[in-house]
Amino acid sequence: MMMGGLFYNWGLAIAPQLLILIILIHPITAQEGFVSLACCADTNFIDQNTSIEWTQDSQWLFPNYSSTCANINNNNEKSRIFGSNVLGWKRYCYHFNTIKGEEYLIRGTFLVNESSNSNGHYSSSLFGVYIGNTLLSRVKAFRDSVVIEGSFKAKRKYIDFCLEKDDEGDEAYISYLEIRQLQNFSYLSKFPSRIFKLIARLNMGESTLDIRYPNDPIDRIWKASPSFLNGSRFLLDPNINISSKFNSNASLGVPLEVLRTAVTHPDQLVFLHDDLDTATNEYRIFFHFVELNQTVEPGQRLFDIYINNDKKATNFDILAHGSNYKWEFYDVLANGSLNLTLVKASVGSELGPICSAYEVMQVRPWIQESDENDVDVFLKVRDELLVANQQNEVLGSWSGDPCLPIPWGGLGCDSINGSSVITKLDLSEHNFKGLFPVSLPKLAHLQTLDLSNNDFTGNIPSFPTSSVLISVDLRHNDFRGELPESLALLPHLITLNFGCNPYFGKELPPDFNMSRLTTDYGTCDHLDSTFRKKGIVIGTVASGAVLFTIIFGVIYVYCCRQKFVFRGRYDLKRDLVMKDIIISLPSTDDAFIKSICIQSFSLKSIEAATQQYKTLIGEGGFGSVYRGTLSDGEEVAVKVRSATSTQGTREFENELNLLSTIRHENLVPLLGYCCESDQQILVYPFMSNGSLQDRLYGELAKRKTLDWATRVSIALGAARGLTYLHTFAGRSVIHRDVKSSNILLDHSMSAKVADFGFSKYAPQEGDSGASLEVRGTAGYLDPEYYTTHHLSAKSDVFSFGVVLLEIICGREPLNIHKPRNEWSLVEWAKTNIRESKIEEIVDPSIKGGYHAEAMWRVVEVALACIEPYSAYRPCMADIVRELEDSLIIENNASEYMRSIDSFGGSNRFSMVVDRKVVQPPTPTPTEPSPISHELTPPEPR
Repeated sequence: MMMGGLFYNWGLAIAPQLLILIILIHPITAQEGFVSLACCADTNFIDQNTSIEWTQDSQWLFPNYSSTCANINNNNEKSRIFGSNVLGWKRYCYHFNTIKGEEYLIRGTFLVNESSNSNGHYSSSLFGVYIGNTLLSRVKAFRDSVVIEGSFKAKRKYIDFCLEKDDEGDEAYISYLEIRQLQNFSYLSKFPSRIFKLIARLNMGESTLDIRYPNDPIDRIWKASPSFLNGSRFLLDPNINISSKFNSNASLGVPLEVLRTAVTHPDQLVFLHDDLDTATNEYRIFFHFVELNQTVEPGQRLFDIYINNDKKATNFDILAHGSNYKWEFYDVLANGSLNLTLVKASVGSELGPICSAYEVMQVRPWIQESDENDVDVFLKVRDELLVANQQNEVLGSWSGDPCLPIPWGGLGCDSINGSSVITKLDLSEHNFKGLFPVSLPKLAHLQTLDLSNNDFTGNIPSFPTSSVLISVDLRHNDFRGELPESLALLPHLITLNFGCNPYFGKELPPDFNMSRLTTDYGTCDHLDSTFRKKGIVIGTVASGAVLFTIIFGVIYVYCCRQKFVFRGRYDLKRDLVMKDIIISLPSTDDAFIKSICIQSFSLKSIEAATQQYKTLIGEGGFGSVYRGTLSDGEEVAVKVRSATSTQGTREFENELNLLSTIRHENLVPLLGYCCESDQQILVYPFMSNGSLQDRLYGELAKRKTLDWATRVSIALGAARGLTYLHTFAGRSVIHRDVKSSNILLDHSMSAKVADFGFSKYAPQEGDSGASLEVRGTAGYLDPEYYTTHHLSAKSDVFSFGVVLLEIICGREPLNIHKPRNEWSLVEWAKTNIRESKIEEIVDPSIKGGYHAEAMWRVVEVALACIEPYSAYRPCMADIVRELEDSLIIENNASEYMRSIDSFGGSNRFSMVVDRKVVQPPTPTPTEPSPISHELTPPEPR
């Protein structure tokens, strides 16, 4: 049959009573549960085609936002542009009321003015689109008009739809924003902790017109199917009255207009989506099947359903249960593409497959939001402050979630019982005025309050006795009245300063405990705080200048004594002049000088060492790795950049620059490089015992199993190497691709972290912290880093936690060939650990060969590392200490058992314990996370 060219009208032959379709359609006149915003619209209006009532968006935006409007086309459509001349503001949110427990569809339309783009008006645009704290999608450039849609189940009585810029120079923009309550329809009933991002919603059989409200009562947009489909369109005669018969599983309410059409093929239908995210994600595919031919009997149209060559259904029969309509859904893991194929059954089927519609959703984990009560109270505080501070810059940054992914300006947050709460409010010296926010005392977890050096007026409200305030600073304002007794007598209060309020009472309550509280008693030193601050700044600058002069002098003398010195960063062409040795200096923003010898090899010597690249020992994103021997007999691994590697040059320069400034016994050292005849080659010592991955579940694992003590020793070595990177003098280095294949083992099984092509200096104060390109490997990638693009050393910690699970379990991070609940090593292991089922996850090859306490310590470390929020993970230094303790326990147990064995005892020293995992108290985000050992002690069974 011709592609999409034949239209069949078998409607005259179809008896209405035989068409049993599931249609959930009812008239809606008031558009209940709809919010439709036309950004920058001059007035409200009604769309004549859809009857949708569109509202101006201005009332849904926080008034302190700075934005401009841009015309998109001649139809008076506009976009709201955020980001022009807005100092430091990066997140802009629309705030919607929701009903807790109800499902919603939210859709943003981002239109592009091609003429404006061509003349450079929209020079930069790179921003994330968020539902709450969950990244839904990214808009990467002012190139194409895009529609981004997600479905979610409301967890509280409001939701924020946010745009977050990646950089100061970027602009965020939006044209239309719609939120629809799904009412009786349900996509997420079994997935309350997930968000579905729409990839495709296609109406098969219709080639021109999209279907939406009012035909679809919840205003889903069913796109006309593309013309390249390899099937023939099947259209039901519109004069035929289709009756409805509801199945118990009919809850998706597909519109009648969608079910009247289908596409069919005598052999197979293929639907391809090859532009998906390259990272591995979970997808849910909904198929909608209707048998539109009344002559077809059960068993005549049978077909198999394949998704990415994985058979999901065999001999699927639409009519099997007496209904002409059936919908099915399937969950799959995919990266880059989805191939949906319906194939005529090989035996017994007379007709080929048929399909009326399908939907593809990407499943996104719901990123937890801050404590709901704290958010509710603080939004009231914000509104109260806004009354007299419309133009205040601090308020302009208060958008979205107060604590996550990073706290609002002036706020400090901690985690209590697994939820982020507001513990600090510092608005000092920010030109605030007006009354003290009356809602502020209701912040249940606030410990530090600083409103000093502003122009606040009026009375101080009462504070509840449940307040946990520790420090309060109200100095240098214009407060009136008396100090509330409820404030001065708070049980946890240690510091209370309220001086320099000329009209404020100076007396403390009679029951005030002078020995407990530090206070200025309301006195004023008459020294202007701003003047004091300037004095401190001037003194600091002067001292810094002197110190810089001294350091510069030392460096100059040092450099003059060196035979070879390069200024600044590497100049590869200049390096080639010196064929024997390079003495590298770090860039001038580093606080020290360190020289490391890196040899420059000629291409001829590389070819001789590898015998013309004879022995291939590995492949990677950079290129191939070959084994070789230098002229002095040293064995080496030679990494040669592939001609097709898109990131090769960047990785080459990254490794060369980084490894020329750092050395550690647990990091693979760089011996030399070659940059000749367009070749980029790196030379390292050969690691004779391969990678940790190979030793755990690769080919090498089949020869000899790694015992538990060796595994812990390897983990400890890798942890020490990462600790060195994270605490590197001058500036912390983040590896960004920690995984078992990048942990190599030398002849003595000592671990060495390798592959620094993606490594990056940690963001410093003043940096945005956002990475334009997320780097890492599926299965190891920090979910917070992936969703927020905020990079920190804790991203390496998450990846290292996955490596620890590999060491414990002896299996890879992702494996879709296992049962569904075991696809992800992290989720599978986490579930078993929390149920104290350690025996279920421990590598069978080491069972009976470990001490239980040593194992549990490593398990606890791994569990802490894979916390979803980076603030709650330990730092690498803490991990090193825990692994050291574990190794000591394991080695002592082994020594003890050997001594028993010498007297004829058993050599089995593992203990089976009943140990319940108790969630440790969540640490302060600003401090390293402790790893709790407050667990039930092991008891032998």
